[in-house]
Amino acid sequence: MALRQAEQSGDDTVSRETSATVSRETDAAIAVSRETTTAALVTGGRAARRKAAQAAAKRGGRHGRRSARTASASASAAATDAEAPKVPMTRVEARRAQRAAKDSPGLIASRALGEVFITLGVLMLLFVTYQLWWTNVMADEEAGGAANNLQHQWEQGGGEKKNLADGERFGIMYIPKLDVKAPIAQGIDKHSVLDHGMIGHYDAASGIKTAMPWDKAGNFAVAAHRNTHGEPFRYINRLTKGDKIVVETQSAYYTYEMESVLPQTSPSNTSVIGPVPPGSGFTGPGRYITLTTCTPEFTSTYRLIVWGKMVDERPRSKGKPEALAG
Repeated sequence: MALRQAEQSGDDTVSRETSATVSRETDAAIAVSRETTTAALVTGGRAARRKAAQAAAKRGGRHGRRSARTASASASAAATDAEAPKVPMTRVEARRAQRAAKDSPGLIASRALGEVFITLGVLMLLFVTYQLWWTNVMADEEAGGAANNLQHQWEQGGGEKKNLADGERFGIMYIPKLDVKAPIAQGIDKHSVLDHGMIGHYDAASGIKTAMPWDKAGNFAVAAHRNTHGEPFRYINRLTKGDKIVVETQSAYYTYEMESVLPQTSPSNTSVIGPVPPGSGFTGPGRYITLTTCTPEFTSTYRLIVWGKMVDERPRSKGKPEALAG
């Protein structure tokens, strides 16, 4: 019994030492690669397992050292390439690179054309703003000042001036329904009269001499802008029969009553400002007024005509007529 127990004890000790050694070698091999795992699972005796584990550990070591050497060599090569000076380009290559860096003629042309269009657009916008807004501001200011100056001169006294020079102011027109108050000047010249926000009287220089308000018979014909430059006649198409038109001069107020309208006629139709205009509804001589302006709006293709007849003449010394009293 004793001998058997000793042998068994000795065998157990060797077995534990062998198992511990094999286990450590096997664990190291598993951490290195899959081959270590395969070697640890090889069936056979203790000696075979020990040899397989040692072989796997050696292969793993060689593989790790080889990978480290390869990575180090790659890093060194990359650093060498980065530090190596670039090879200078030839003249031909430099010219090609310079041409490639420049914009193409088509691109340059398209950019220039775009800038031209933008500039033209800005100029057009400024022109429209000037025509539709700023000319009205300037003309209203000038016409208002002219009307006030005219009334101030009348307060100084003196008789009605009969011989008027072209562009000379002699009256003020009121259209209460349209809230219009504008000075009246001799002549219908665009630059010296109409563009200053004034109403122009057709005189001999205009081609057809028409009557003055104080004449005992005749047609007092006038013209004014419908758009821009103060546009005194902008809305005369809204007048209806019976609406009042008042002309103030140094000596009197002349009140006319709107009678009829001709929506459209040719600019060459001068019969509309004759002593007894055809189509006006007037059948004989009288004291009439004719307003003329361009139509349609913002064009000068045709003329819009409004006719009226005098219904009251009142000296300024008696105060404003009923049409202006309100």
